Amino acid sequence: MTISVLVADDQEIVRTGLVMILNAQPGIEVVGEAADGRRALELARRLRPDVCLFDIRMPGMDGIEATRALAGPAVADPVAVVVITTFDLDEYVYAALRAGAKGFLLKDAGPDLLAQAVRAAAAGDALIAPSVTTRLLKAFADAAPAAPPRQPIEALTDREEQVLALVARGRTNSEIAAQLYITLSTVKTHVTSLMTKLGVRNRVEIAMWAHETRRVKDSSD
Repeated sequence: MTISVLVADDQEIVRTGLVMILNAQPGIEVVGEAADGRRALELARRLRPDVCLFDIRMPGMDGIEATRALAGPAVADPVAVVVITTFDLDEYVYAALRAGAKGFLLKDAGPDLLAQAVRAAAAGDALIAPSVTTRLLKAFADAAPAAPPRQPIEALTDREEQVLALVARGRTNSEIAAQLYITLSTVKTHVTSLMTKLGVRNRVEIAMWAHETRRVKDSSD
């Protein structure tokens, strides 16, 4: 099945480059382009692409606001959004993921990681640029509200605690499978169980919860 993508970036040369990269990937097709957030929102609602790739800094409506309108907590039928930016700033990452983004990449990520993020978002997963993963997730804990984090609806198993810690350190499913000597399908089952027990929508929110509850003491490894 071909993954349809909408690309929004106010810089034409960047937007053109992203479109070329994505259209060159097998199983990915760009179905729309926008130069600002309002146009991106309009196209996304009309075209219903599998994934939206949004720049953060755009005129009229920025990528964060557009993401919230399409994928925020109040949206009944959210669209998968991956945010891409030149700026490696924690506040941008934090805002994008809180707004509902399923991925965060820097524009120098390269074609492979870009395609991987789009495929992950289309599959309901989430991917964040490895260069910012552990640092930004630690920032979530520091920026967490004073109210205590919600408790899981059911106690986590020992294996789920292990998977939780690795997700919080930015490990992929394949890396978790290799480290814990379990199959990829078993990892996916544990991740799904964690989402259910924690009442979250994706692995980014799993990681956020782990840091907010201080389940991860050291993210440097």
